[in-house]
Amino acid sequence: MTKTEWKALRGSSPEPDQIMLSMRGDPAKQMAVRWRVSPDVTTGYALFRPVGAGEWTRVDAVPVDFETDLDENRFFFCDLKPLSPETEYEYTVGDDAHRSPVCRFRSLKENPSRFSFIVVADIQTGGPEPPADYAFVGDFLKQTLQKHPEADFILTAGDNTNCGQTDVQWTGLFNGLKGISESIPIMFAMGNHDDMGFEDYFTFTGKYYSEHATYFTNMLRHSYNENGPAGWQVANYAFDYGDTHFCVLGTSGYDEMNAWLLDEMTRTDKTWKIAVHHFPVCYAGPTIENADTWPSLKTGMDRCDLVFSGHEHSFARSYPRRGDGLYDRPSQGAVHYNVGSGARNPPGTRVVPKVWNAKTYCHEEELSMYTLVDVDGPRLRLRAFTEDGRLVDDCVIDKEKDLITPVDPAPVYNRPRLKYKGYDLGMCGEHLLPVKLGGLWYVCPGAVMSFTGGTTVRGPGRIRAEIYGRFAEFTENSSVMWTKDGEHEMAGPCLRLSEGQLFVPVADFCRPLRMYPLYFEHNNFLSIESDTEARPVPLQP
Repeated sequence: MTKTEWKALRGSSPEPDQIMLSMRGDPAKQMAVRWRVSPDVTTGYALFRPVGAGEWTRVDAVPVDFETDLDENRFFFCDLKPLSPETEYEYTVGDDAHRSPVCRFRSLKENPSRFSFIVVADIQTGGPEPPADYAFVGDFLKQTLQKHPEADFILTAGDNTNCGQTDVQWTGLFNGLKGISESIPIMFAMGNHDDMGFEDYFTFTGKYYSEHATYFTNMLRHSYNENGPAGWQVANYAFDYGDTHFCVLGTSGYDEMNAWLLDEMTRTDKTWKIAVHHFPVCYAGPTIENADTWPSLKTGMDRCDLVFSGHEHSFARSYPRRGDGLYDRPSQGAVHYNVGSGARNPPGTRVVPKVWNAKTYCHEEELSMYTLVDVDGPRLRLRAFTEDGRLVDDCVIDKEKDLITPVDPAPVYNRPRLKYKGYDLGMCGEHLLPVKLGGLWYVCPGAVMSFTGGTTVRGPGRIRAEIYGRFAEFTENSSVMWTKDGEHEMAGPCLRLSEGQLFVPVADFCRPLRMYPLYFEHNNFLSIESDTEARPVPLQP
């Protein structure tokens, strides 16, 4: 498709479109608005007033020029202020010759002790054929807002587009949000798909990631508070509403993000501390990994009460987690909340019971999900729904009582338990539990390989484990380990222990196989993790 063809289809013009409200500054006294026009429009301004009032207030807008893969655009940004709290306003944007229709919004509450908002994630849709159709996402959100008119804003947990480095997707998204984004603030978090691109989008060839999310950054340049970590703003920003502090995180610059998140959560005096990060810490899929997010953002997230995520297109709610411990009370850690798919796109992963999740839902129907959050002083209620109205989860975090209901204590084992990516080994490890000898944790390679689908080759006094295209071979009573990189000395010898099986030091076992161990001391279990999502299915000759 040529730029001329695209221009006729969904290109920019002198008429304002892609109008979106967002929170910036004091949300009770101002509202940010952005819109798109063609570059031949040199100035832009908004007019606003209380509904029914006579005189309009004019606010001049700041332009941001952005040439996409298919178009040349000029985006305008301005803040509608001063506003009176909880007041109906009408506004129009454009220049002297071209103006939008009059839109309406209600300004937000001033320091509310009670408020509600909606969280969605993974609303991306559409293949390479333009125009990307987000109409059903818009219909889903309109229905959701009709059910919950008390919601003050919409918060996303990333993957707002299917391929964020093309105009096809962003114009599709904003076309789908028409009738919504002009009247309620939308607070976007960035996901991996939002900074993903292809050299040729129409053939899906030359895949790449834009580290600084060129499209996301330019299209939302002044929509949010510019208070994120230096060099990583727009994708990272913080805002306050009522007695709640929100930190929205991007997907790149983890060291800077964590330092910023830790500082934000340490400095704020708000009762509730909420973060949003697209990648889940307490994932539910069999092969998902979180090596970038955890431990990279651990110290920052440990200061939060609640962390929203997406990515898996599945629902899960964790026990309070702090460090590598799972607890019962909200004062003991952050609840990690994966909100499920917002665009009828069931997961490629299949949800399984994970030790860190108090609640999961196998979200495999072609139904969108959303979460309604009600903040009421020291109590915060989370309700997850499918779009057809079924209640998936209903949870209350009560800071006053230091209690989460329904009550579901995190597991604490009387004997050390072994997990793989948080999933219990079941029959494979029932009697082959981890053993601590001389300060070293020992595990049975055969049990791990049997569970994961890796390959085990046993011989007299020998065992060889193969997974992810790598291998490690151990010999009974020897501390020498053989790998594809040669011979390595282990911290302890290979020993014959439970059920007559060979056991080896877990750290040495993991190292050559692209895996690593985590010990949850409070709960008394080892989880073997990996930084790959590859499925270790052995070759059938």
